[in-house]
Amino acid sequence: MMTAQIKEFPGVGLRESDFEQRKVLYTEWVPNARYAWDAGVAIGRYLAELKEGRLIGVRCRHCRRTVIPPRVFCEWCFRPMDEWVPLPDTGTVNTFSLCYVTWDMRRLTEPEIPAVIDIDGTHPPVGILHLLGEVEPQAVQIGMRVQAVWKPPEERTGSILDIRYFRPVREG
Repeated sequence: MMTAQIKEFPGVGLRESDFEQRKVLYTEWVPNARYAWDAGVAIGRYLAELKEGRLIGVRCRHCRRTVIPPRVFCEWCFRPMDEWVPLPDTGTVNTFSLCYVTWDMRRLTEPEIPAVIDIDGTHPPVGILHLLGEVEPQAVQIGMRVQAVWKPPEERTGSILDIRYFRPVREG
């Protein structure tokens, strides 16, 4: 039976007192670290189109899927998705929730209504998460038709929040 031998590494271990007595050379500094996020090709174009008040998706030439938000590769067949497709700013409520507490834990008397909205022109239907507005909570239904309410052009920044909310489509 072999026994493992522990090798001794040359050197001296450091103690907290070595730092306090300045036996070890060191420096302290506050880094000037600045971070940026690159949206990439697909989401970059999506955000630019939102700033212009338009929705855009991509179609997979192989699967014939049309999705929003756009992506570079199809997660079904792993082929490139590079056929840009303008989409209407209308859709159908797929699911929703009545939220009486905000993301930062503030209580609300009137609920926020986040919903997954299947955007018209996607195939099979693909949804985005956004808020519903101009609707009473008890009137919201799965299958309800909705349309985007956009911020004025001068207030848009290239964010999903350029859409204030989705409201019910007024039939007639």
